[in-house]
Amino acid sequence: MSSLTVIVPCLNEEGNIRGTVESVKDAVRRSGRFTSWEIIIFNDGSTDRTGEIIDNLEKAEPSVRAVHNPENRGFGYNYTEGVRLATGEYVIMVPGDNEIPSDAIAAVFSRAGDADIVVPYTANTWVRPLSRRVVSRAFVALMNTLFGLRLTYYNGTCLIRAEHLRLVPMKTWGFAYMAAILTRLIKAGASYVEVGVNIQERESGATKAFRPKNVMSVARAIMVLFRDVRVRGNLTTGPLPEKEPLPIEARRLA
Repeated sequence: MSSLTVIVPCLNEEGNIRGTVESVKDAVRRSGRFTSWEIIIFNDGSTDRTGEIIDNLEKAEPSVRAVHNPENRGFGYNYTEGVRLATGEYVIMVPGDNEIPSDAIAAVFSRAGDADIVVPYTANTWVRPLSRRVVSRAFVALMNTLFGLRLTYYNGTCLIRAEHLRLVPMKTWGFAYMAAILTRLIKAGASYVEVGVNIQERESGATKAFRPKNVMSVARAIMVLFRDVRVRGNLTTGPLPEKEPLPIEARRLA
């Protein structure tokens, strides 16, 4: 049994954040893998009622902590700050858009302890627009080719040991932050398992991933990552903690 920190970034998610918190709570209870847990919710410069709602959640839920950014700073910043504030042995980020159902989150939680990293991938890709599927596949193919990996998906809600995360130099705060973390840790020798999960369509709002500034941020992040990993060989700020050999290194769970 371990402890868990769930980081939840929100940008104008007034219609989704309560559902996200309920999904996380239900998944924690159903997985039975954690003795204690906390949810750190970041209001990332929202202009709707998101800030008010998460303040109310903090008052009503002992496990919830609300953090307000004065301006939008992106997933990577919220993740990095969440890791700094985290008290759990494992860390995961769940977006506040309530796109990931409780079943999917519980499937990831249930693999805690099987490897250093639990990497989910979307099994029911057809619920997403065709354009997003095409871009996602191209991104995965590019990352696998550039870094010699065989991952199915790079941008999922990965469950990672906190002690590993604190060894990763964060050089992007944009949408490629998780791809950079996975690449660095796996190339440094971290073990992982892949888990197929089903997601659901957003209840309100639209994805912010394809905004021009976010696309440019991803391109810059890939160039920096390639320079560090493939040219300079700089992976983490120190060696990964030694552990007993695991019976599995990497396999996909359907």
